[in-house]
Amino acid sequence: MKRYEIKFEEILISILCDLLSDDNHVAVGAASPIPGAAALLAKEEQKQIRKKLRVTILHSLRFNNFTDGARELFDCAAQGRIDTFFLGGVQIDHEANINLVGTGKYPRLDKRFSGSFGSALMYYVIPKVILFREEHSPRTLVKKVDFISAPGISDKNLYRPGGPKYLLTNKALFSFNKRNRRFCLEQIAPGLNQYDIKKQTGFEYDINNQINNFALPSKSRLDILRKIIAPMVSEFYPHFAKKIWFS
Repeated sequence: MKRYEIKFEEILISILCDLLSDDNHVAVGAASPIPGAAALLAKEEQKQIRKKLRVTILHSLRFNNFTDGARELFDCAAQGRIDTFFLGGVQIDHEANINLVGTGKYPRLDKRFSGSFGSALMYYVIPKVILFREEHSPRTLVKKVDFISAPGISDKNLYRPGGPKYLLTNKALFSFNKRNRRFCLEQIAPGLNQYDIKKQTGFEYDINNQINNFALPSKSRLDILRKIIAPMVSEFYPHFAKKIWFS
């Protein structure tokens, strides 16, 4: 790879990093190498301006102070001590409901996945949840999920400090408007247009008046990512790091 030939994964990491600029504590769960790298990148950049960002990555020995696994993570979230968490889903719909259980009519699902784990709790109590799903297609972004593992919105009389703020895929960045119960298209991947996004999205959404393409990471950010963050990521996501940076 040429020195400043940018991998697409690095663009996604950079976008997520920008969404973490105001945080004090970011937590990353299982199987999340891109969010994990983004959180560490944000931590490093904030350190350079003398701001301290705490990053908790469950798959890491170095970046996980918990000694009782996910139980402590849930306690920390419920106490309001986590600002941002990442969630994905087999399916995500127009109201930001996520499905981690399976596809088909429940309980006789056509395909079963690993399950919801603590997604419902985290979705309710963490103020900024970023939905991240690399695949952007009518199969993953659907009008209505087959099963709600965690709801994107709740009744007004229900106490809920947390919820979805953004959805990032390999094709677009959406913000989520809780009042309107809808996503809004904010950014598009290079080489695509609004028609491409509409064709590949199974739900309706609003469109920002000023849509930009994904911003490319600067050379200085790439240097930090490749020289400092990549070796860190290789500790807890070695296959991902090898594929992106060390192949």
